[in-house]
Amino acid sequence: MEFFNTLSGKKEIFKSIRPKKVSLYTCGPTVYDYAHIGNFRAYVFEDLLKRTLIFWGYKVKHVMNITDVDDKTIKKAQSAGKSLREVTDKYIEAFFEDIDTLNISRADHYPRATEHIKEMADMVKVLVQKGYGYKKNGSYYFDISKFKEYGKLAKINRNELRPGERIESDEYDKKNAHDFALWKEKKPDEPFWESEIGPGRPGWHIECSVMSTKYLGQPFDIHCGGVDNIFPHHENEIAQSECFANKKFVNYWLHCHHLIVNGSKMSKSKGNYYTLRDLIKKGIDPMVIRYLLLSTHYRKMLNFSFETLAQSDSALERIRDFLRELKERSFEQGKNPLVQKFIDQTGAEFAESLGDDLNISMALKSVFNFVRKINKLLSKNQVYTEDSKLIVSALKKWDEVLGILPKDEDKELEASIKEKIDQRNKARKEKNYALADKIRDELYKQGIILEDTQDGVRWKKR
Repeated sequence: MEFFNTLSGKKEIFKSIRPKKVSLYTCGPTVYDYAHIGNFRAYVFEDLLKRTLIFWGYKVKHVMNITDVDDKTIKKAQSAGKSLREVTDKYIEAFFEDIDTLNISRADHYPRATEHIKEMADMVKVLVQKGYGYKKNGSYYFDISKFKEYGKLAKINRNELRPGERIESDEYDKKNAHDFALWKEKKPDEPFWESEIGPGRPGWHIECSVMSTKYLGQPFDIHCGGVDNIFPHHENEIAQSECFANKKFVNYWLHCHHLIVNGSKMSKSKGNYYTLRDLIKKGIDPMVIRYLLLSTHYRKMLNFSFETLAQSDSALERIRDFLRELKERSFEQGKNPLVQKFIDQTGAEFAESLGDDLNISMALKSVFNFVRKINKLLSKNQVYTEDSKLIVSALKKWDEVLGILPKDEDKELEASIKEKIDQRNKARKEKNYALADKIRDELYKQGIILEDTQDGVRWKKR
């Protein structure tokens, strides 16, 4: 298995610190608003990575932080006239609802920054004692000139560093490096905590350093995020963590590229800014959204549009229709050795593709080629009872990685809908086509599509 390591700038064979166990940290939400689809591009990529590692036989310990105190959350609370906790609790709840909607598997730990303040103050204290940090006007800063490897992740030229120029903002000009805030002094109308180093609150960067190493140790295997996190956030994490512990922070850094909308940067002012909830209100299936976010390689820019959503819908429907055909068709007893051969070939191609830096395009191609091959056998009535079971089992196994098939496909229809379908069948037999059409339209509005075939009526969810 190989991954592109941002730290080395090349693909590397993955070797976990402990055999068949992986420690994984993924940058989580800053809970001041509903997450947008660009955020979910990163979360879906990280979910694919985690599911792939499990598919390859690793046991994964996954930690995702929740940033519930920073410049943005404080500003939102102030503008809303609410406490920090009231605001962040609302959006934390929404975040969990959204990831469940997109079938993103839950992490093992979701540490909140506000629950680890003491550890953060302790880290700052040690950094100051070691000479890497200093106090100025009540705040503490990291002196980037003291860490000789500063810039190694973002590939920053050390000659262009600007040590001594301090910046307290969590987000700043990404073209220039500055001494960054470790701990911010107490300010009027802002939440603060008492600590050994004085009253105040932590800087954004130190939050992740503390929470990742507390739950995963140091070093740990993989740290993920979007490319916009490389500098300054992840660069600063490395600096403070390695100076604090005198050892490597992380072995592999994986970053996903930006999501753009219709070829442009997503922006509320442009009217092309979407949360997951915005899209669901438009009647878009969450699994179609997941498929689209998943289907472009994580290191390539993803162009989101309603046209690409429609293409994703069509692709996903091919697999769903294929599964329905297997479920509803009557098969003769027997077994075709070609089926197992196709399953073995596809399984090997699927695993190999994902092992090549999560080459999702080739992985999906192998699945669709499999569907095409089996459809040819179906057209010749060369698929039998045992084959059908093997095919469904294989698809479900691959979907443990993809996570795109609806979990309610096997659920029985509600009794009221079944009754309407029976009424329509009766109307058709009695040649009362006006009533049959009326019932069909009613069911469509309820999200059920009926298809009249030579083997009888079939239904599927819209």
